[in-house]
Amino acid sequence: MSTLTGDPARSAVRPVAADRVRQTVVIASAVAALVGAVVGSGLVGGTPIPRVAGGALSADATLLAPAGPAFAIWSVIYGGLVLYAIWQALPSQAGRDRQRRVGYWMVASLLLNAAWILSVQAGLLALSVGVIAALLVVLIVTFVLLRAHPGGTTADAILFDGTVGLYLGWVMVATVANIAAGLTEAGFDGFGWSPHAWGLIVIAVVAVLCCALALWDGGRLAPAVAAAWGLAWIGVSRLGGALPSAPVAVAAFAAAALVLLVAVAARVAGRSHAPGPSRR
Repeated sequence: MSTLTGDPARSAVRPVAADRVRQTVVIASAVAALVGAVVGSGLVGGTPIPRVAGGALSADATLLAPAGPAFAIWSVIYGGLVLYAIWQALPSQAGRDRQRRVGYWMVASLLLNAAWILSVQAGLLALSVGVIAALLVVLIVTFVLLRAHPGGTTADAILFDGTVGLYLGWVMVATVANIAAGLTEAGFDGFGWSPHAWGLIVIAVVAVLCCALALWDGGRLAPAVAAAWGLAWIGVSRLGGALPSAPVAVAAFAAAALVLLVAVAARVAGRSHAPGPSRR
């Protein structure tokens, strides 16, 4: 394969028609996701997400619901997705192997994002659980592919790895909150266990999974920061909301701190053992 530069991470072949199609589909999918986001915000006729489905996704609907300000992270994620869509459409990106491997997975994530908003706007909470679970799977695959095929440029580190990392970390927490809302609406009684006990168990499971991800990916900060952000706002919601739970709040704060600590430790350990230039 001929390369554009001597750096294998930047290798690309001459673009073909399929590459142009992929670039166009990514752009169209990003537009669809943005339209969905605007509708979901309530700015153009849609119902704000916390008020859909009878408030099933509000900050006080379940013990695992983050406080409202947590969703500000979507502004950063959407900003990254828009910049990614523009960047991948550049002629220099058309034939890159990394874009080819991940492009349609990104399309799937953008369309599932829009589908999730449409499902909750329609009050179909059970459907939204399936959609966000599918989104989580797509993001995991995307993240694994990106890690397996490093980019080697600052643009890759920010627009690909950084954006997908934030997206994945947040959706890991959001999926748990969405499932809890769906189960609550369905009348799940927790097999007689206290909601507080279930909250502690789920927070512990999320913390373990996020720490395992941090160890596996060498301490990449984006997914850890996003997951910790979501966990911390669950803690805030349980301290100051209408559905208080001191045990869940403490567990959520502790989990957020643990995820960050493990990610930083894994990153430092990886750099100390890695030969040559330090990793991004």
